[in-house]
Amino acid sequence: MDVLSVKCDSCGFTEECTPAYILRVRERYQGRWICGLCVEAVKDEVLRSGMCISTEEALNRHITFYKQFRSSTSLKEAEHPISAIGRLLRRSLDSPGPLRSSSSTDLSPVDGVRSSGLGRSESCFPSLSR
Repeated sequence: MDVLSVKCDSCGFTEECTPAYILRVRERYQGRWICGLCVEAVKDEVLRSGMCISTEEALNRHITFYKQFRSSTSLKEAEHPISAIGRLLRRSLDSPGPLRSSSSTDLSPVDGVRSSGLGRSESCFPSLSR
């Protein structure tokens, strides 16, 4: 199976895709190659628009927004969005999350604070059968 590297015309992200897939994306987006993340952003732009806009208009809006975003930050501060998302995901997977507790009795005591034994006798949701 042939695989080619192709660079997103919007954000610059490079992906490896089959020639057939590249052709389909380019047909759909006026000859431009856009990555999967930008495809989703263009779809969102169409949905968020208060009026009916074409895919081409949504793509142009997305590209304009992305260029303005990149030019508003210095090169040192600017980071590729996909790299930032990957770093965030790795950080969240590497760090242990807070332990979830089902009872207030599982909480460790705080010095100098007396805990009260509040308990529920019923569900906090009203009964529909009443």
